Amino acid sequence: MQEQEEKYLFSPNLFWDADMSDLDMDKHASYVVGRVLDYGSLSDWVLIRKYYGMEKIKEIALGIRSIERRSLALIATIVNIPQNKFRCYEQMQSKTSHWYF
Repeated sequence: MQEQEEKYLFSPNLFWDADMSDLDMDKHASYVVGRVLDYGSLSDWVLIRKYYGMEKIKEIALGIRSIERRSLALIATIVNIPQNKFRCYEQMQSKTSHWYF
């Protein structure tokens, strides 16, 4: 029952494209952590830290396929692991970027 209560405390903008009643905090952990890293507020961060714990968040973040560069910098600093150890870093390096003039 705790999971049901916790998931409804997230900011409404995080899961605008998902049905909250179908969201399973354990089954969809990488989705939840990724959304909080990219779009969450401090209160959302506190919720996932309370629910998963830092070790689980670190484990999940290392395997996330795609997050924003700023989110990667944040989580890498928090867990004290170089950015190039994250799966999303490898994905970022393989993407070609647009030229900025």
